[in-house]
Amino acid sequence: MNDFDDRPPDAGPGGQVAAGSGDDSSARRSATLPQTIADRLRELITEGVVAPGARLNERALCDRLGVSRTPLREAFRLLAADGLVELEPNRGASVVALSVRDVRELFEVMGTLEALAGELACRRIGDDEVAELKALTFEMLACHARSDLPAYYRINHAIHDRIAIAAANEMLRRTYESLNARIQNLRFRSNFDRAKWDLAAREHVQMVELLERRDGAGLAALLRGHLARKCDAVLEGLDGEGARA
Repeated sequence: MNDFDDRPPDAGPGGQVAAGSGDDSSARRSATLPQTIADRLRELITEGVVAPGARLNERALCDRLGVSRTPLREAFRLLAADGLVELEPNRGASVVALSVRDVRELFEVMGTLEALAGELACRRIGDDEVAELKALTFEMLACHARSDLPAYYRINHAIHDRIAIAAANEMLRRTYESLNARIQNLRFRSNFDRAKWDLAAREHVQMVELLERRDGAGLAALLRGHLARKCDAVLEGLDGEGARA
């Protein structure tokens, strides 16, 4: 397993995860702690700190996250339900490693879902929501300018999520969230090439402009191409890693 020194969000002085405020009951804390741990592990997987195929060492993770094995194992189950972690009897948990075919197929489906979300969002989004997405885009571009990829990506993720929400189609949103959870690490790493990252940032400016104009066909086409280029960047990276190996 890859080493990492980060503590989870809301960690106290001793590295203990805070599951809620001081007014929360013990039942509430125990219910939210696995989700808090799962969110932190999801972030580490997305940013490549824990690599695809890596075994998740329970003792090491308990020590580093300041938690016990029971909520950690529940967090593994939550991540397994998202398709991020594989649980094997007598072998424990490991991060799922997608094949080239998996990557291509997932991005093809995600491109179609995002295109549909963009088209529907242009019909249904309100002016306040567009203004909020515009503000998020400016904030994201500031992260891009200072080469802060983790911060850029967190805002990027929020923007794509809000477009899906603005589509106002619950079935689309649930399907989108389920599949998108499986490729967060790949979407993150697609920005490792600076030229491709620069292009992606410019495309986000175009996305907001198309939303403002309520150009559903234009936004759908842009989002489909955006995901196709992400897929190409990921596959090029995987080919490069194979060649170096």
